[in-house]
Amino acid sequence: MKVLSTVTMNRRAEEDAADYIMQSEGHYFRQLIKTALALEENSHDKPIILLSGPSGSGKTTTAFRIRALLQDMGVRTCALSMDNYFLSTDDPRNEREPDGSIDYESPKRLDIDLLNEHMEKLFNGEEFTLPVFDFANQRQLKGKTFRRREHEMVIIEGIHALNPKVTGDISEHASGIYVSVRTRVKSKNGKIVHPSKLRLMRRLVRDRLFRNRKAEQTLEFFEKVGIGEKKYILPHKCYAEHNIDTFIAYEAAACRNFLTDEIEVLEKAGYEDLTAILKELNAVDLDLIPSNSLVREFVGGSSFDY
Repeated sequence: MKVLSTVTMNRRAEEDAADYIMQSEGHYFRQLIKTALALEENSHDKPIILLSGPSGSGKTTTAFRIRALLQDMGVRTCALSMDNYFLSTDDPRNEREPDGSIDYESPKRLDIDLLNEHMEKLFNGEEFTLPVFDFANQRQLKGKTFRRREHEMVIIEGIHALNPKVTGDISEHASGIYVSVRTRVKSKNGKIVHPSKLRLMRRLVRDRLFRNRKAEQTLEFFEKVGIGEKKYILPHKCYAEHNIDTFIAYEAAACRNFLTDEIEVLEKAGYEDLTAILKELNAVDLDLIPSNSLVREFVGGSSFDY
């Protein structure tokens, strides 16, 4: 378990902010390189890559970065999102909560039959029509046709990607990756912030900047998501051959300026440990953050199209 203190983080940023950011990015990048090399080595037998992780873990950026690395190695690679296999909300196959509402964290939120059919065709190089999920209207629509080309690798990203009940027999031909925040942060008073709260920090920033959600809404949402993670995601991380810690050492300092107005709300909700590190950390210059950084997935300005 890696623990970083706010004192050390501030000292590094004060000494040389640009070098601190570069070194922080390097820790994440080295994990990506190691994973990509292993994937490339097994690409013939396992051309499918199943990438999973909890909310706010940086799955999408990780998928984009690994795809770019594989392509740099000469391996044709594309990425597909499992989110497009969500069932329309009026589909009777949706699993329901006791109060009749849809269980949005359940793997049965996915059109598993269609996904399994497409997984088999994907491995065999057969053509099929990809679905597209219309989030605005909560409906599954038909998209473009797709066929995996010879020797091409495909990254399938989604919170249930490592669940064998979802992916079926394809797991025999796939490599699994589990991404999440593993590092913890310690404040001056010695309290250690759990990785789940660092993921919450990311979501608070992204929801405010890009989803027009207030902190209270994100907190309510994240509480429900946390229940789903323990029930549906964590039990399957054992199926991953590769684990990536997506925490970037300077990211809390980058997020702090976006959350100053939320400090009081967070403290009332019992997140004093998280607000303590946000108060203690000195801000970093956002212009120093690389455009392909995972941090950009949450604070904006990314070179990737999310």
